[in-house]
Amino acid sequence: MAVTRMTLDQVRSSASRMDRRRVAANTEATIRQHMIEDGEDPDMAPRPEDVVSPAVIRRSLKMSQSAFAAAIGIPVATLRNWEQNRVAMDASTMALMRILAREPRAALRALRRKVSS
Repeated sequence: MAVTRMTLDQVRSSASRMDRRRVAANTEATIRQHMIEDGEDPDMAPRPEDVVSPAVIRRSLKMSQSAFAAAIGIPVATLRNWEQNRVAMDASTMALMRILAREPRAALRALRRKVSS
């Protein structure tokens, strides 16, 4: 599947698909209900051992942002967003970070891409 790239001006001039009124209408109660419907426990705070910083892992491996992003198969911009807390990691990403924190060499070996000739 080809990815269509847009300039910033194109993005700004395109119509938004987000219904801002629906987003603004969300209350804490509706958000809580959505969490329950999604199988999440809204009263359970994340445990410290479940929140692992990609920056801490990357630094412990002595890797640059570019090298770490390439090793885990993501764009550098995504890694920067996670490291600067602009974008929250999803559950699968947090699981990968926990694996990388506990068994970094094995995880990186498993993630290594085979080069076809």
